[in-house]
This record gives sequence, C-alpha cells and structure tokens, in this order.
Amino acid sequence: MAMTHPSIAAVSLNAAVDQTAFVPGFALDRVNRADATRVDAGGKGVNVASFLAGFGHRVALAGLLGRDNAALFDRHFRTAGVDDRCIRIDGATRTNIKIVDRTGDTVTDLNFPGAPATADDLNAVAATVADLAEAGLDWVACCGSLPDGLGPDTYARLIALARDRGAKVALDTSGPALDQALQARPDIIKPNIDELGALLGRTLVDTDDVIRAARSIVSDGVRLVAVSMGADGAILVTARESVLAVPPSTPVVSTVGCGDAMVAGLIHADTLGLGLADSARLATGFSLGALGQIGPRLPAPDQIESYARAVTVTALETTTEGRIHR
Repeated sequence: MAMTHPSIAAVSLNAAVDQTAFVPGFALDRVNRADATRVDAGGKGVNVASFLAGFGHRVALAGLLGRDNAALFDRHFRTAGVDDRCIRIDGATRTNIKIVDRTGDTVTDLNFPGAPATADDLNAVAATVADLAEAGLDWVACCGSLPDGLGPDTYARLIALARDRGAKVALDTSGPALDQALQARPDIIKPNIDELGALLGRTLVDTDDVIRAARSIVSDGVRLVAVSMGADGAILVTARESVLAVPPSTPVVSTVGCGDAMVAGLIHADTLGLGLADSARLATGFSLGALGQIGPRLPAPDQIESYARAVTVTALETTTEGRIHR
C-alpha cells in the first residue's frame, strides 16, 4: 500500500491466527458445540501495530508470516492501515484457539506451533528494520515470542540495529529472549509481574518487591520498566519515579491483547511528550479498551481517553534501598 514513511515499526516474528470459539458450558471429555466463532490476525507485534495505526500513527510491520495462510493478514493490514513489510516464509503462521465459555467465565487456550524460521529469514527482517530506521523511525516495538529456529539473542540484535540508527525501542517478550535483549538496552520493557520475577529468579510478592526489581533493570540502562499486574494495575518505574496505575472495574470481553495495548499506549504517550503519571494513565486506558474487544482493534480515541481519566495513579516510594542482581 502507498503511504508516507512510517514513524513507528513493530516487529512480529511469531504472529498468530487467533481463532475464538464461544462455547456455552464448555467441558472436557465430551462433545461441545460452539454458538459463534471468529478468526482474527493476531500476535503481539500485529496487535501493537494495529492499535497504533488506529490512533493515527504511520506504522509499518516487519516480521515473518507463513505463505499458506497469509491472506487473513493481508486483509487485516489493508483494513487497519498498517504498512506490511513482513517476509513470507514457507508453511503456515501458527494458530491459537481460544474457547470462551461466557456462562462459566472461562477461557481455554490451545496454541499450535508455526512454521520454523531460519537465519536467512531473520537476516531479511533485520534488513527491513534497518531500511526503515535509516529512513527515519521514532520507535521500533519488538514484541512476542520467537519461532523455532531463532536463538534467544534475536531481539538483542534487532534492538542494537534500531538504536544504532537513532530509533527508540520498546520490548515485550519473556524468558531467555528478554534476558539477552536487556544487554542491548531497550528504552521500554513491559513484562508482567510473573515474567519479571522469572527474569530475576524470585517471586515478587508486594509493591516494594516490584519497584526494587524494576529499578535493578533501570540501573542497567533501560529507561522505563512497566510491570503489568492484571486487575491490580501496573507499576511504572524510571530512575527517578515510580507510579502505580489502578484501573476501575470494567466488564471483560477478552484479556487477549491487553499487554500489547499497554505497549502501544506507552509509545503513543511518548509521542505526546507525557510525563510518567500521565503515560501510566493513558497506557492503562489503552489496556482497558482492549478488555472490551476481541481481535487487534481498540475503541475510538475518545473512549480510550475516557477510560484513562478513570484510572487512579499514585506516586510510590520503595521502603528498602538496594539493587537486585540477576
């Protein structure tokens, strides 16, 4: 599609076809009948790119898609206004099945493997990111798990490439990929509380634990650590400030994409030049918007702003000094 040069690029190396089946009274070991189904283009990078495009940003998506089922993504990118820079590889993009039982208030996930990637595939994605960044990018968002065939240093390589060309980088991944990527010093990371605890090899049990853990990452060169905690909100930590953003109670249609919406909200807040408290409020508003949707879309911006105004943001202080060593 023809468009002016993107100001933001998202990276999606392990996208997914999200198939949702609505099954009243779902139970194991019996025949279940769905009363509705839907299929969406998904995956963290796809979601982040789509959310930001919906807020008027010029967004490109670099990454990998399987040729066998790429048509769904082709249609979505055209509709969402995302500049498709993905490399097509042999095989199919993975499928994630979600079984939603609204009567029992349960969601059951069944995630399939996708097409493996090669070093040549990663080289092609890296070349795409380099080309985009050379022409001028404000942000690169590296999001999601890695497909089979790519090593845990993958994001570290892409982050270094983007930062060397003047782009800021947001990262949302977990496990060894997150651990190694921190060496390249992304500007923002957004783990959930369990992912941050796993990174540091301990359970985080209270607010002070989360703040100290996040500051140990900030002291290594990450500008902002945003730790999502589900209904308990999110703690955002920089070298000088820490805030807790608590959302109001709201009906939940799906929790899928809420973390991705927070990443998009943090990037959007940076483009507006907001401080930490207002960034936390807006990013949480993005997440609240995702709770009421299925698929890579958010409500209209005025609804997101209304959600943001309902978020309670409190400045925090840790009661115990000291750095946690990974």
